[in-house]
Amino acid sequence: MEMPVGEKKMRREGKRSWDEIRNDFPVLQQNIREHPLAYLDNAASSQMPQDVIDRLVWYHSAEHSNVHRGVHTLSQRATRAYDQAREKVAQFIGAPDPKECIFTSGTTEGINLVAHGFGRAFVDEGDTILVSALEHHSNIVPWQMLCEEKGATVEVIPMNDRGELVLDDLDELLDGSVKLVCVNHVSNALGTVNPVKEIIDRAHQREIPVLVDGAQAVPHMAVDVQELGADFYAFSGHKMCGPTGIGVLWGRRKWLEKMQPYQGGGDMILSVTWEGTTYNDIPFKFEAGTPSIAAAIGLGEAIDYLDAIGMDRIARREAELLDMATQRLSAMEGVRLVGTAEDKASVISFDIDGIHPHDIGTILDNEGIAIRAGHHCAQPVMDRLGIPATARASLAFYNRELDIDQLVAGIYSVKEIFGV
Repeated sequence: MEMPVGEKKMRREGKRSWDEIRNDFPVLQQNIREHPLAYLDNAASSQMPQDVIDRLVWYHSAEHSNVHRGVHTLSQRATRAYDQAREKVAQFIGAPDPKECIFTSGTTEGINLVAHGFGRAFVDEGDTILVSALEHHSNIVPWQMLCEEKGATVEVIPMNDRGELVLDDLDELLDGSVKLVCVNHVSNALGTVNPVKEIIDRAHQREIPVLVDGAQAVPHMAVDVQELGADFYAFSGHKMCGPTGIGVLWGRRKWLEKMQPYQGGGDMILSVTWEGTTYNDIPFKFEAGTPSIAAAIGLGEAIDYLDAIGMDRIARREAELLDMATQRLSAMEGVRLVGTAEDKASVISFDIDGIHPHDIGTILDNEGIAIRAGHHCAQPVMDRLGIPATARASLAFYNRELDIDQLVAGIYSVKEIFGV
């Protein structure tokens, strides 16, 4: 019993227009408060195309069963689809071996997995974890917890007023106490694309491994973990047109095999006796219990969808939208862009003189515009810039020029209501 693919295949044949691609996303076809939905909160979570929705429905309708070890037909179907999803992930990010791709609940769990597994094995009292100033809380708090437990220290790669990392003193920061460098590929708060390859190369000159938070990069550009040279790379499915509750940690085999699992249970073992336990091979060593089967399969389908469009084409489209939005908002009196790095992904943080970002977000919602307002789980970034929060519009390839027009008109409405 196979899922019907005729209609899906037709949608993927040839180079379709952006309007045709947008029509693949049912949620975008609605009005919010009598206005067309302008969904500009993609950095928090992207939307799912019909292909992914259909694949999830098909799994639950025709394949639902637990994976691995089952000899009956449904288990074999589910296992085949689940394992194929891991293979798709490996190909998508250029991983040399699908077994190095660990399914997690998302980027946060992937980073925590490394903090526990790598930290237990390699971090001791007096050691340092070097973290960039642009990190999401999920790439700060686990390292603070680890360092508190171990008597180690978190040190910070600084940033400038534009939201760019300052690497002038990186070689001095990479001293003999540093056991791991942690940096995001793209800042979720400001959109800065960090020079991760340079950071990795300089860290590796001192044989220091590097973890990269790729949550905001994988959905927007082609990523090859081997080309980057990272040791760990984490990302989430729900930011790349897939379901929530699924993510991936890619790690080099040499590290994964030395790390201890931080969760115990089914599937992560080879044998259990009262005398002790023998752990399974990777990736299963780190995947205790029944996994998010449907979500993993949905992620595989999302990868097929993105591949059909082409990540290079997606990157070009989003760069065009970012340039357009940046020019439009920069020209507005009283609107200040926050984060003006030379190399940026499709995130625009901004504020308006005298208006709290939460008020901006609420008024824009009344006009059908979905943005994010707050510190974006990046309070140290806000503290460095001397502000409590920003309004953030984040773009995806399925956004339209009309969405930007709607955002600009909405900002004028905000200014008019507050008389600024």
